[in-house]
Amino acid sequence: MKQDFPATKDVVLIGGGHTHALVLRMWAMQPVAGARLTLINPGPTAPYSGMLPGFVAGHYAREDLDIDLVRLARFAGARLVLGAADHIDLERRNIHVPGRPPIGFDLASIDIGITSAMPAIPGFAEHAVPAKPLGRFASAWEAYLQGEGPASMVVIGGGVAGAELAAAMAHGAGARGRAVTCRIFEAGQAFSALRPGTAEKLRAALAGLGVDLNERAPVAEVAPNAVILDNGDEVPANFIVGAAGAQAYPWLAQTELALEQGYVTVGPDLRSSDPSVFAVGDCAHLGFDPRPKAGVYAVRQAPVLLHNLRAALTGGALREYRPQRDYLKLISLGGKRALAERFGLTPEGAMIWRWKDRIDQRFMQQFRDLPGMAPPALPRDRTADLAEVMGPKPMCGGCGAKVASGALGGVLAGLPMPVRKDVSPLPGDDAGLLVTGGQKQVLTTDHLRAVTEDPVVMARIAAHHALGDIWAMGATPQAATANLILPRQSAALQARQLSEIMQAASEVLREAGADIIGGHSSLGDGLTIGFSITGLLERAPITLAGARPGDRLILTKPVGSGTIMAAEMGLQAPGADVASCLEAMQQGQGAASHCLSKAHAMTDVTGFGLAGHLKNICIASGVTAVIRASDVPLLPGAAELAAAGVRSTLYPDNRAAVPEVPDSIETALLFDPQTSGGLLAAVPPDQALGLLSGLIAKGYRAAEIGWIETGPAEVRLA
Repeated sequence: MKQDFPATKDVVLIGGGHTHALVLRMWAMQPVAGARLTLINPGPTAPYSGMLPGFVAGHYAREDLDIDLVRLARFAGARLVLGAADHIDLERRNIHVPGRPPIGFDLASIDIGITSAMPAIPGFAEHAVPAKPLGRFASAWEAYLQGEGPASMVVIGGGVAGAELAAAMAHGAGARGRAVTCRIFEAGQAFSALRPGTAEKLRAALAGLGVDLNERAPVAEVAPNAVILDNGDEVPANFIVGAAGAQAYPWLAQTELALEQGYVTVGPDLRSSDPSVFAVGDCAHLGFDPRPKAGVYAVRQAPVLLHNLRAALTGGALREYRPQRDYLKLISLGGKRALAERFGLTPEGAMIWRWKDRIDQRFMQQFRDLPGMAPPALPRDRTADLAEVMGPKPMCGGCGAKVASGALGGVLAGLPMPVRKDVSPLPGDDAGLLVTGGQKQVLTTDHLRAVTEDPVVMARIAAHHALGDIWAMGATPQAATANLILPRQSAALQARQLSEIMQAASEVLREAGADIIGGHSSLGDGLTIGFSITGLLERAPITLAGARPGDRLILTKPVGSGTIMAAEMGLQAPGADVASCLEAMQQGQGAASHCLSKAHAMTDVTGFGLAGHLKNICIASGVTAVIRASDVPLLPGAAELAAAGVRSTLYPDNRAAVPEVPDSIETALLFDPQTSGGLLAAVPPDQALGLLSGLIAKGYRAAEIGWIETGPAEVRLA
């Protein structure tokens, strides 16, 4: 029988480098009970350096290059924090990521790689791109390739990495039919780390590609579309890359860890000068046995780091990492050819490239083929309908975990009408109207089962979601109380998580004009965050009941969050699409509400889906709504997932509530439950264009999606 144990220790991986990616995959196979694992990375993916030259040359697509950290973190049961760490406070045991509260840790590991930015060269930051971090370079190269005309390229740095990039750039641009000029400038002697025979073959390969190698030619300045050498020569170039020497990220110097030339010094057990902090990959300096920066070391450090993290958590003995004396070097030569070096041998050709490709693809395949998480087996002795109620997949989070629209509504309809004269329920709306001393006040409450393991992002989403009912009525947020269910964990971890949640929620609510004045918390099976919020009205509330024939329908946010997050739970959604979805769910609707203050009817699109909430307007207003499905804005990736058959667990109930809309792939997302969705407003036709322009100017992906007609209370397609 599966047991969920309370978390007692926080293990935080800083950076999604190769070592940490492998540790996450191995951790998933054998997690440590009581350990809460967190990964911090600037983006949802991490590029694999071994395939970068192949991508630049055009042999691989951009997505072939990336390890999907969103999928990997979900597979490992880890929290993923999208942001770049910029400090470790060893005294307070927390990690700083700009724009969010500090992240506490008991054990941490650093795998952030290196940078090839060259701040010492004037003009480099403005007019050139570093080869590392790889993600930024890959995006810059992809954009450059879309251009036309001659390709004039310069690589600053004559190491192996610079040579591989130059060869790949020359091949990739030439394959696009562009006239190519490619030069390498090296301040000293090129390829000094290679054996003489290997270096000679690499020089010959570059010459064969038309790459001009310039040694003992330091670059003094980078100008717009040119590099200026120490001797004053100006060399034209419209794409300039820095690949000269590795540099550590500057923020490591502020950590009080022992460093060597900016890199974190580690011992044989991969621990730094602080025993609770490990470091691996290119950002680490092997103080006990220094080695050059190479991905092969990072890969082989993974099982040792995993063992030592587990040992530090469980009280076991730590292992030593022993770097190999020599390793296989495989150097791409632009086209599908490569050069190898090991044990004094230097074979070259297409066969070596196929060998390298096979090694690289095998490495990446272990992150692409993540086994799906099967639901827990049902007990032998069970009720006859238990399997039907459980369904074929785990319950969704967010609004996908809500009950069907008719369930609560039916119960509320059976209650006695309020007898207090200062209380006015608003039929069909999720908020009620209170009147005290002539002041109109809106009261609402909402809560969400977590859609992400990041408590800060979840708190922001939940706060914006709860504010939706206030904004939909045209009210100004006033005060809020928090209602939290935390997963079981130690008192120290409770304090950390509560602090993150409340700080994040307070920022959102304060920006909206409201204050948190209290709350309630308890422990449960998982994280749930909710808020009860009041708002003040200076006019009559905007309700569901005011839509008029001729009104235009405006939606302020794209839809698809339920489908994307359902796919994410099943390891089916691309990480970049999940990141876009989470970002959209954190967009507040306060400015949109202000723009739409003259709307005849308005609601926020949440659990019942766009079609369900629109039908509620039709019922309350006694009108027909006509919707153009093709005009409904969609979140990136939502249409593809819906076409593949991905559905939220609430989808069948939402679909049944609006039977007049035909069931098809094109209409599927109209029934998708939204978490922290946009506002849906019926506005006067003569104001629609101006309102839409105003919303877009304020950063909303708003669209006019249909209109209101006289007719029965139903939704139909145009």
